[in-house]
Amino acid sequence: MSQNTPNSDAPQPETIPLQKEPETPPPDPQAVPPATVAAKKQEQGKQPPVSQRLTSLDAYRGFVMLAMASGGLYIANALRNSPEILEQYNGTQWESSWKYLWQTLSYQLSHVEWTGAGFWDLIQPSFMFMVGVSMPFSVRKRKQKGDSTLRIWGHAIFRAVLLVALGVFLSSRSGPHTNFTFANVLCQIGLGYLVVFFYVNRSFVTHLIGVVTILGGYWFFFYQYMPAEAELTAVKKYLTEVKHKDEAEWSQFSGFGEPWNKHTNAAAAVDRQFLNQFPRYEEPYEGQKFWVNGGGYQTLNFIPSIATMLFGLMAGQLLMSNRLEKMKVKWLLQAGLICFVISMLLDTSIWPVNIEQWEWHLVPIVKRIWSPGWAIFSAGWAFWFLAVFYWIIDVKGYKKWAFPFVVVGMNSIAMYCMAQLIRPWVQKSLQMHLTTVDEMTGWSVAGSLFSSDCPYAPIAVSATVLFVLWLICLWMYLQKIFIKI
Repeated sequence: MSQNTPNSDAPQPETIPLQKEPETPPPDPQAVPPATVAAKKQEQGKQPPVSQRLTSLDAYRGFVMLAMASGGLYIANALRNSPEILEQYNGTQWESSWKYLWQTLSYQLSHVEWTGAGFWDLIQPSFMFMVGVSMPFSVRKRKQKGDSTLRIWGHAIFRAVLLVALGVFLSSRSGPHTNFTFANVLCQIGLGYLVVFFYVNRSFVTHLIGVVTILGGYWFFFYQYMPAEAELTAVKKYLTEVKHKDEAEWSQFSGFGEPWNKHTNAAAAVDRQFLNQFPRYEEPYEGQKFWVNGGGYQTLNFIPSIATMLFGLMAGQLLMSNRLEKMKVKWLLQAGLICFVISMLLDTSIWPVNIEQWEWHLVPIVKRIWSPGWAIFSAGWAFWFLAVFYWIIDVKGYKKWAFPFVVVGMNSIAMYCMAQLIRPWVQKSLQMHLTTVDEMTGWSVAGSLFSSDCPYAPIAVSATVLFVLWLICLWMYLQKIFIKI
């Protein structure tokens, strides 16, 4: 996946017991003063002391990171390369169900072309949302350690710079030179980090004003932009002659939604100026090297992404508050619902059903350019995911099932870097060593796992590589090695 990252602002880990600890006998009720009993009853149902770590945050972060590292288990590519998978149960009672299952999995585990959303599109906004959620916890921890405001801000600046540098580094793992691109998620977080940090511990109204200002201003920036005729002609010519694309590549909307078309929008025009200021290794075309990002991702996406992190900051400060736990869950669910209603009023393309003569795109929901509509819509899902994890794990106390996610969530930066850098090496090493084992034992593990004749083999390989990466995270967790920025 091209744009995903973890959150590195998590506080120190809470030990998750794998076995139930022995219970201590309850105190004698007669020995407890009445005032204490009344105070305990008043506090019943509230969050545990605010210094306690919320396991649900690590679990949610780990869940999203595992999804990213899985690469969608190669399901979409397997179906594209081996369409005969769909024909396996033709002529049986399972035919329609089998096709629906694989088509649904393929859609949900790949990015949509432009408008709409699948599960795979929600991974990056979940990362960025969790950055905001973790910020107030991180600041509180540093203040408890005695850090001054100046020192805390200095660390935030260091983190922002390092995230951008790491994003560029990971984007340059293939190619002859440094790939100066800032559309990947680490760069996006780094570019907007300090703005979000400024809002930590400020009021809900202040957060809301920031969100409305950022998204409203960014919407107007797109809406008022009209590309020069010469530039528009040059871009279309480049896409046609060099990339061999047709008109469908740049004409997703007409009328009011036209400013949000691919490659011809305001942010794309900025990148054609900005990215050509850096050394580039592409072949020049009509005097410049960079023309378009193939996926339509833009550097300025970090501006509306700030709103995504601000939504997370609102949720984080809510979870740190002394409100009743059930009220926190209620607020998270209501916030998600409000986001869904607003986004669906702004763009009908996200509606689950098409209603004839009901179509408008006031603020198109497009993940690849992080449109204001997308920032709101994806935040709705992030609020709901967080509410579910928080309710099950921290409110109801069911923590053991989340251990595999927590292991990854505690080392999200490590998992992200491993998924970006060593996945091919892990796969190659598995094939080499399993082949050796087969030769020594007469088994056929490698032959089956890496078979070119089985259309499901790539899915099994992807799952195996993911398991190896998880084992590394487990070892780091058991050794108490936690890599943070």
